[in-house]
Amino acid sequence: MTSQAHINVDTRRVKVAIVGGGFGGLCMTIKLREAGIDDFVLLEKADDVGGTWYHNSYPGAACDVQSHMYSFSFEGNPDWSHRYSGQQEIHDYIERVTDKHDIRRFTRFNAEVTGAHFDEQSARWTLNLKDGSRVECQHWVLASGPLHVPSIPNFKGLDAFKGKVIHSAKWDHDYDMAGKKVVSIGTGASAIQYVPHVAKEAGHLTVVQRTPPWIIPRDERAYSGLSKWVFRRFPALRKLHRLRLYLSNEARVLPIFNPRLAKLAEPALKAFIHSQVKDKQTARKLVPQYTLGCKRILISNNYYPTFNRDNVSLVTEGVKEIREHSIVFSDGREEPVDCLVLGTGFIVDPRIYMKDFEITGLAGHRLQDDWKDASEAYLGTTVSGYPNMFQLVGPNTGLGHNSIIFMIESQVRYILDAIGKLDKRGDAWLDVKQDVMDRYNDKLQEELKDTVWQNGGCMSWYQQADGRNTALWPHATFQFMARTWRLNEKDYVWQPARVTVGEKATA
Repeated sequence: MTSQAHINVDTRRVKVAIVGGGFGGLCMTIKLREAGIDDFVLLEKADDVGGTWYHNSYPGAACDVQSHMYSFSFEGNPDWSHRYSGQQEIHDYIERVTDKHDIRRFTRFNAEVTGAHFDEQSARWTLNLKDGSRVECQHWVLASGPLHVPSIPNFKGLDAFKGKVIHSAKWDHDYDMAGKKVVSIGTGASAIQYVPHVAKEAGHLTVVQRTPPWIIPRDERAYSGLSKWVFRRFPALRKLHRLRLYLSNEARVLPIFNPRLAKLAEPALKAFIHSQVKDKQTARKLVPQYTLGCKRILISNNYYPTFNRDNVSLVTEGVKEIREHSIVFSDGREEPVDCLVLGTGFIVDPRIYMKDFEITGLAGHRLQDDWKDASEAYLGTTVSGYPNMFQLVGPNTGLGHNSIIFMIESQVRYILDAIGKLDKRGDAWLDVKQDVMDRYNDKLQEELKDTVWQNGGCMSWYQQADGRNTALWPHATFQFMARTWRLNEKDYVWQPARVTVGEKATA
């Protein structure tokens, strides 16, 4: 094989490359096609689409956003079975949408991207893949999201443990827990869903809790056959139902800026805990000591009753070490273990989970260096020094009150506007101005100071170790939509095509 043939085989050139085949990546590809752009590739490291909803298949896995909101606005589904859908139904929806829009034809599976580098002279990005191949593109969209790298605790002795270790994001459905001594570590969103199911199977289940979550009842009602028929026959009514859900969710933004409003609901939720859990001492341990909303509010009807089972116990002491066949808690008590289940979530700080994913932009810009103090972007979408690079669900676009898909669709619209404006101008690249990005983030951090996330008496995955919140959008989602409806050309530097060596970009 000649070197030229080798290049042809291993390097693909496209206008747009999208990294990640979850909701974000799929939305981007669908809207690119609608805009008449077919010169793109979707790079997905797994062997199927779905992202989070492909990998997280643990027992009880479900969404805590209503089904009709946790779906694309342009691909409504009249046949959702319940108010809140489970993992399999959500993944089935993703696959139907993928096939309807013929996205697999543009997708390269088992294609893990390991780095991205911008060449200023050619105005092209080169994406390096794990298999040694490359993709060259004018634009690329990082749509991998923050929930794809499992967080594994650094417990002393964990590597020497002789039993089974399962992380919630990599569930082993072939492992039989019947009669086994199982210890589950963590009480976050995943744990409260799988714990009731594991309790029914295990010989004994010990739940290790560091900080209890606030949990509200879950609406488990099913949609009737008549409701589905009405939604199918009259799409306007389905959209009206979706709008009602959206507005009711948006109302939750009020307690974010007024923690006293959140506190008004706490007595009822404390009473709910004590009504669900028979043992008073256990119930007291399950009551959070921070303001409602400071950490993610969870929904469940069967988590608290699980602690009424004879084969379930709650431990609030920390983990001192793991031994070959046991776990030792901070009070010195040792307990035999056959299986450790890690409900410890994900590494959500991109400075950590992207530490081996090198991204270099204009001269002197390396993302790991630029983000050494905090991950920042403009509108969570563009980063100064990285022309034609876009993110979906980037810094400060997460939500504590509504559907992230709303944010994704807003960002996709913004990215398409950027690509369209660049093509219309005939320029090579656009790059958000540093001072524009800095002013945006300074203002955002100032506004976050008044929220329950910063004043609720807790530390959460929303925050860095220094307390800075780089995860969440602190306002109504329609405000984000308004900000991203159209790209303001004055916010960006535009580089003309065919520049001479040494020529500098001008605003």
